[in-house]
Amino acid sequence: MTDRTPVVVGVGMTPFASNRDDCNVRDVAIEAVLACMHDAELENFKALEHGLTSYESDHFNRQMTLGALLHDHIGLTPLPNVRVEGGGATGALALRTAWAYVKSGLCDSILVYGCETNGRSISSRTANQLFALSADVDWEMMVGGTYTAFYAAMIRAHMKKYGTREEQFAHVAVRNRANAKHNPMAQKPMDITIDDVMQSRPIAEPYKLFDCSLLSDGAAVILLSTEEWARQHSPKFSQRPKVVYTATGCGTDTMRLGDRYPHITNFAAKREAARQAYAMAGITNPLEEIDVAELYDSYSGVEIQAVEDLGFVNEGDGGAAITDGTFDRNGQLPVNTSGGLLGRGAPVGATGIAQAIEVVQQLWENVTPERQVKNAQRGLTDTHAGIGTICVVNIFERRD
Repeated sequence: MTDRTPVVVGVGMTPFASNRDDCNVRDVAIEAVLACMHDAELENFKALEHGLTSYESDHFNRQMTLGALLHDHIGLTPLPNVRVEGGGATGALALRTAWAYVKSGLCDSILVYGCETNGRSISSRTANQLFALSADVDWEMMVGGTYTAFYAAMIRAHMKKYGTREEQFAHVAVRNRANAKHNPMAQKPMDITIDDVMQSRPIAEPYKLFDCSLLSDGAAVILLSTEEWARQHSPKFSQRPKVVYTATGCGTDTMRLGDRYPHITNFAAKREAARQAYAMAGITNPLEEIDVAELYDSYSGVEIQAVEDLGFVNEGDGGAAITDGTFDRNGQLPVNTSGGLLGRGAPVGATGIAQAIEVVQQLWENVTPERQVKNAQRGLTDTHAGIGTICVVNIFERRD
């Protein structure tokens, strides 16, 4: 039986920016699609068989039925299309959906394009109100619940139980923004210190301004297909290492953080998503068997929780491992070499796709030399929605 595990044919993305005032959401989507087609050297655009649109919010993008509009604007009609939405996990869920479409035989190729304009075209106040609508409107939003407060409550519980310190997650904020300096697509590379983070304006203590990720405009695209389709339609496919989308896992948790109490130090759904993906990929020791990872650092402390939930270190050991350099660019398992959400930026519908692009390009050995991980053979992306309400882990492998 022919192996239908998807391969990556091409990737494309726009620079992420706080405000793309030169264009609208359809323009950034087209920009990324054209970059992907160029990257794949696709000889026949009409050979594509399916489109998949990834975006979180009609409100941010100021357009209802954006999926249909983009599908038309890209020129994919009359091909089938589906829109995927899952909060912050939207891009990763879109890739997971595309994986299933190719694996099942529903199509041999699928263009996954994600975009969002949630930068400065909307005020921070309005953005926070829209994000709050993603929480439970009846039981959380109307009594003042915000995601920053929920994340702050989680990291406080982690600090109390395990002795995690603010300086430890400040290390994440410093490192990821420094990594972004070597990523030409990154929104906000910065040279900052632990003291700069610690002294930045409080948002929801212990989180301060430099602990928080960015609101961004941008788009990211990945073309997936069977290997047979790729060899038939993309000359570039045979000219670089084959990267296979090996495994995917998805876990969920209660919508309201209070319903998890007192177990709020970590993300149970992330552990479940990792368990599924590792089983599919045959991974038993993730710290040893994964070479590069893009983690969902919506807040700096979340990376500490993630390295524990993904099984890289034991629960409670994340803070020490972070500051010991285990996950730095030259560490045992480099994470967020792109700069992460803190440095690269986070246009929601594109974020999970951009994470995958960084991993794929690492496996292709096609990133700037300063951030290239030597001999990377397997990479992981970790993305989630809400406060870990939906978690997705995707794994890619280089197979020479």
